[in-house]
Amino acid sequence: MDIRELRTEHIEFSGEIMDRVLRSAILNSNVIDVIQDNKRPFDELMSKYRCAIMEIETKFKVLNEQYSLQYDRNPIETIKTRLKSMESISRKLAQKGKSFSAKSMEENLDDIAGVRVICSFQEDIYTLAKCLLDQDDIELLETKDYIKNPKPSGYRSLHLIVRVPIFLQNEKCLMKVEVQLRTIAMDFWASLEHKLRYKKEIPEFEKDSLQKELFECAQMINTLDQRMEAVKNRLAAGGQWEKL
Repeated sequence: MDIRELRTEHIEFSGEIMDRVLRSAILNSNVIDVIQDNKRPFDELMSKYRCAIMEIETKFKVLNEQYSLQYDRNPIETIKTRLKSMESISRKLAQKGKSFSAKSMEENLDDIAGVRVICSFQEDIYTLAKCLLDQDDIELLETKDYIKNPKPSGYRSLHLIVRVPIFLQNEKCLMKVEVQLRTIAMDFWASLEHKLRYKKEIPEFEKDSLQKELFECAQMINTLDQRMEAVKNRLAAGGQWEKL
């Protein structure tokens, strides 16, 4: 894939925060009042998170470019970015028993800003993660390896919470970003699993059966990932094709 064709998907926060908040039927009146009274701090904080996303996204694009020159292939298929919605932020703070404020958001939530990197192979995930974390301006705060230790549902992905500096006109800020790295197959499974899990019309008696089926699909997808990586390694080594 030509590096110029690398797709980047930006999800969430378009427009002013107040526009999003006032359109949301989920947020309660107390939360709306807090934001209306403190609009500037919320706008500034979310702007900083957007800048942090751009920093991380650029780092991965640079790594993808370098990798294509060195190995004649691109490890990254797609980069997706997102900012949590205000309703999601307020709900998560409430679950943690924390107050709703710009300061509380920054101190208590690690995943307001998110970057998801979709890779070709599992090996690429760990290579890109190491390259990112080796950069001297990136601080690793937390790692959750759901590839080596999948969730009970079968979900697989590598999650990193990192802190990255952003340089504004008159200040330097350190911002937290959640980075998720997964293969195309992992992303396909996670996307469908999410859609199915949140379908309210699924009868209770069907849920256990569907969860079992999804878990089995996750195992099959993992096997497929491993087989495709084995094929890639054989081709890279110049070996002969054998019947799989």
